[in-house]
Amino acid sequence: MVNITESAQEYLIELLKKQDCEGISVRIFILDAGSPKAETCISFCRPGEEKADDEVKQYEGFQTFIERHSIPFLKDAVVDFVKDSMGGQLTIKAPNSRLPKISDDSSLEDRVNYVLYNEINPGLAAHGGNVTLEEIFEEDVAVLRFGGGCQGCGMVDVTLKNGVEKALLEQVPQLKEVRDVTDHSVKENAYYQ
Repeated sequence: MVNITESAQEYLIELLKKQDCEGISVRIFILDAGSPKAETCISFCRPGEEKADDEVKQYEGFQTFIERHSIPFLKDAVVDFVKDSMGGQLTIKAPNSRLPKISDDSSLEDRVNYVLYNEINPGLAAHGGNVTLEEIFEEDVAVLRFGGGCQGCGMVDVTLKNGVEKALLEQVPQLKEVRDVTDHSVKENAYYQ
């Protein structure tokens, strides 16, 4: 899953020592995993901040907690440290962080994002638009936000009802409703006025 190079391990050990906190470790996770906005993160993890379902990996000198939800997206990930004239830089490369991964036990949020990013947004991009999931409300309502050419577009209701909502309800049967929370009074970038 995650490969922490020897130079990165040495750097992390020194960094953790400077925190002056007994039992401090490292936590690796991905924000917005499986989406174009995915961001791979590494942070300090003080005792008690780890999650019960984190995967634990022991290195010589420290532990790493890996967020369970992020594990499929961290396949082939590499944490490295390269020294340079400014001291050095810790890098995290996770080539699979933005690739949607859906399985039988994927969350409703992951399933909705998969449809949005792989089927809906490529079509909306032709008009400079996009749609993102804001939240899952009451366990079966997808709350969406349109952006780019879709924000303020005169055809957004048609796009929502005949395109986005129809695709989501067909492909994610757990959903009962789709709502739009976009402020469509902003029309500067609208594809249709």
